[in-house]
Amino acid sequence: MAAESPRNTTEPRSKTLSIYVVTWNVASAAPPLDLSDLLQLNKDNLNLDVYVIGLQEMNCGITSLLSDTAFEDPWSSFFMDVLSPLSFVKVSSVRMQGLLLLFFAKHQHLPFVQILSTKSTPTGLFGYWGNKGGVNICLKLYGYYISIVNCHLPPHMANNDQRLEHFDRILEMQNFEGQDIPNILDHDLILWFGDMNFRIDDFGLHFVRESIKNRRYSDLWEKDQLSIAKRHDPLLREFQEGPLLFPPTYKFDKNSNNYDTSEKKRKPAWTDRILWRLKRQPQANPQTQRLPAPHFFLSLRSYVSHMMYCVSDHKPVTSTFDLELKPLVSTPPITLMPEGLWTMENEMLISYSLTPDFPSSPWDWIGLYKVYFNTSDIPETEGQFLLCYYSNNLHSVVGISKPFKIQPGSFLAEDPLGESQPHI
Repeated sequence: MAAESPRNTTEPRSKTLSIYVVTWNVASAAPPLDLSDLLQLNKDNLNLDVYVIGLQEMNCGITSLLSDTAFEDPWSSFFMDVLSPLSFVKVSSVRMQGLLLLFFAKHQHLPFVQILSTKSTPTGLFGYWGNKGGVNICLKLYGYYISIVNCHLPPHMANNDQRLEHFDRILEMQNFEGQDIPNILDHDLILWFGDMNFRIDDFGLHFVRESIKNRRYSDLWEKDQLSIAKRHDPLLREFQEGPLLFPPTYKFDKNSNNYDTSEKKRKPAWTDRILWRLKRQPQANPQTQRLPAPHFFLSLRSYVSHMMYCVSDHKPVTSTFDLELKPLVSTPPITLMPEGLWTMENEMLISYSLTPDFPSSPWDWIGLYKVYFNTSDIPETEGQFLLCYYSNNLHSVVGISKPFKIQPGSFLAEDPLGESQPHI
């Protein structure tokens, strides 16, 4: 490999990324055979850049946990199998017992995604048990700090104060001592979602069910515990949420769309929620009364439930966001490409260039990956392989080549993960 001289960067242009967030309490169920509706795969023009998937109550029996420690859990494997052919890469994941958080990004964004930290915060059994709590992925996306939190808060109508207390505790525990990472409240964006378990106060079961039947959801909003808390809690007030225009997502009889018919007949509630918080914007100029042009802004495109899935007593909830940003980092730290014709008979050479401040390490490596592209994104004439440069110091992929072909007769060794490594 031959390194070229450092290169200059250019002024970045604003861009819009589409982020799709999924939250679902799966009640120990295995993945259904088809999740096309949940992942929006049934849409003709799937124009997403990032998938953020949070599950609660995954099977966390001892046999399942031991198996998942040695191998990918069934849900992670399912999402990888479905999303990989669409050019998505699992960039990071974190699990705490039944809580799972996954972050997928389109391959072209990988050089601009840096995973800074993953964290688990148990709040069950006085903070010692992870059946409740939160898991967090902290990352930099095009230079902006983003924290993603998937949580499972205490259940039952009477435990509203405890839910708020756990919300605060999870937030307080997202510190990054000894790391050059700002406090979570100084991050540009917090995405917070999960089975928050907030209920509908005061109204009786009959009134709630009749309101749902007649789609008078607004009649129930004023007694929704989370909506009430957001009006009074100074910190929660900074989190935004889309309108609840879908039926309450809990509690259903499994394998049906009927609300709880057991002896307990639990009152329906919007337990599964997706919130977000943007860092406070700069104040307006006192002379012009104009705000600076925003360089980072999140807008909600959709906030819906998916009633067709019945494997759990909860329905999944999704949000689609448009993230408008002016990249603080617009040039990949590494640009690399294959040199000459790659065949078994020739030596395989790679050239690369780097930005002046790139912290290279002798432990960096370059991998060759066989990929399958969605032809709507990349012309069919493009190649089937990518070169990726992994930075040991940054713990992330910092450079990706353009797709290219390897001529027939070349030899690639398949590793157990399905990733290909060249014999050089």
